[in-house]
Amino acid sequence: MSSLSTHVLDMVTGRPAAGVRVMLTQGAAVLGEGVTDADGRFRGFPALGEGSYVLTFHAGDYFRAACVALADPPFLDVVPIHFGVGEEGHYHVPLLVSPFAFSTYRGS
Repeated sequence: MSSLSTHVLDMVTGRPAAGVRVMLTQGAAVLGEGVTDADGRFRGFPALGEGSYVLTFHAGDYFRAACVALADPPFLDVVPIHFGVGEEGHYHVPLLVSPFAFSTYRGS
């Protein structure tokens, strides 16, 4: 089994993004969800077996709550990250996000 954590960085302010809703799914099943803490981190996911998963970040809601002007409709609202778990270990999937761009990678 593998562990999963995430970290969200607000590229507008250059600071951790607290209060971003994050959801982990596999197929139609919701495996876990919550919001990022003051450090922009969420660690409340269950252990993962081999397979394909989706982390969904509700970035538009976060930016609206932070009073960032967004297009109507926003360019980025919900950001899904599709990833696979093929070997045991820790999977850290950070999200660097602004209203118009995002980036991710497998962290440590």
